[in-house]
Amino acid sequence: MTIDSPIRSDTSAQILPRLGKQGKLLFPPLLCTGAVLLIWQLLCLSPESLMPGPIQVVQQTWNYIINPFFDNGGTDKGLGWQILISLQRVAVGYGIAAVVGIAAGVVIGMSTFMRRGFDPLIQILRTVPPLAWLPISLGAFQDNNPAAIFVIFITAVWPIVINTAMGVQQIPKDYNNVAKVLRLSKLEYVLNILVPSTVPYVFSGLRIGIGLAWLAIVAAEMLKSDGGIGFFIWDAYNSGGDSGNGQIILAIIYVGVVGLLLDKLVGFVGSLIVSEK
Repeated sequence: MTIDSPIRSDTSAQILPRLGKQGKLLFPPLLCTGAVLLIWQLLCLSPESLMPGPIQVVQQTWNYIINPFFDNGGTDKGLGWQILISLQRVAVGYGIAAVVGIAAGVVIGMSTFMRRGFDPLIQILRTVPPLAWLPISLGAFQDNNPAAIFVIFITAVWPIVINTAMGVQQIPKDYNNVAKVLRLSKLEYVLNILVPSTVPYVFSGLRIGIGLAWLAIVAAEMLKSDGGIGFFIWDAYNSGGDSGNGQIILAIIYVGVVGLLLDKLVGFVGSLIVSEK
């Protein structure tokens, strides 16, 4: 063996070629996730540890895992129902944000005056944390549900506006010149030039917006709500004890998984539309 043929110590390089296509995709995340779970369990083995390890979490929350849709009345519901309650609120708030954000982004992107006029306001409002909007929304609506929906809307709308406006600005001047020469109607311009050119930017904003919307609803429900995954986390914290910590960790895992699925869903829809264009 010479210097030109180094020893291959990377076990993944030896294992991956033996796996199929699906195996190559699943092996890295499974290996890394397993390593994290092992480290987590080892860190929680100490009797002085106040946090449960993954084994303890499964033991403490097994009933929630195997029966996510139990309903004992009131807010005493399984995690499946709590997730659905949160998703309903997100669907309304995010839907409004998408419609308003895309429309406002198109107007701002097409007008230099509107862009210069609204840019400072947008840059200020988009940096406001979601929870800062909750007191004013509760004061305005006097109801938990519309207040939570408003927090979702006001948090998710800004990246949609910004990305849509950027997409409109990036339309090549040649396209606009051709539209003028051909005397395209406004509808023809929108369908043949505006939409195909801005769709990738719009869906970039929508992907960012759905993540922020999911983040906002969990935060809003933790402070003031009558159900939802955020309420479940806060209620588990108030109940205290080891089982409460286990429920919180399980709910956090559910929140992360649902957030990932929402992001992938919006990205998948966007890829379909972009490919058609």
